[in-house]
Amino acid sequence: MRKLDLSSIESLFEPNLLHEINQVGISRNVEKGELMIDIGESIRHIPIILDGVIKIVREDESGDELLLYFVEFGNTCAMTLNCCLEQTKSEIRALCESDVQLILIPVNFMDPWLAKYKSWRSFVFNNFNTRLSELLKAVDALTFLKLDERLKNYLVEKAKVTNTISLGVTHLEIANDLNSSRVVISRLLKQLENEGVLRLGRNTIILSEDFLL
Repeated sequence: MRKLDLSSIESLFEPNLLHEINQVGISRNVEKGELMIDIGESIRHIPIILDGVIKIVREDESGDELLLYFVEFGNTCAMTLNCCLEQTKSEIRALCESDVQLILIPVNFMDPWLAKYKSWRSFVFNNFNTRLSELLKAVDALTFLKLDERLKNYLVEKAKVTNTISLGVTHLEIANDLNSSRVVISRLLKQLENEGVLRLGRNTIILSEDFLL
């Protein structure tokens, strides 16, 4: 009998559910930068992140992207869960922010497990609550914060989810995530470098410890 490595999520789910996950789950390793889910796709699996980070973005009518939130270890994408519940196509794009290890659960198990397992209900509802809070923060940032403040928050959050102060990211990628321009982001980053809170390298931004406080 096959056996998935579920040791890292044993604390999240009850033994009987872990047994079912082992039976139906699909183990997958995805490289950094790979597209996991695209806008308009039908959702066939629910991802559970075992290692790494996935970035969730939304696209507006003009084709510009906006970062919604990051999905880390032991979590899933609430927008994906919502598509499963409503049986609608994806309204988001999911990109691997790092190399990612995950378990894919076929969507037809979502409803039965909600009725059958308390730990699965908690997992689903906790993800909805967490992502709703993050979406509200994103809306507040767009509404009330200046771009330089949004940039600082973005860098701190990126360092937090990737667990490193050395961020492998281009100025254009940041601009796309923040719905700005590369020129403006480069200018703001240079100002922060002049303040001594970070150092700019080739496709790399190294944050100071003080910047994260």
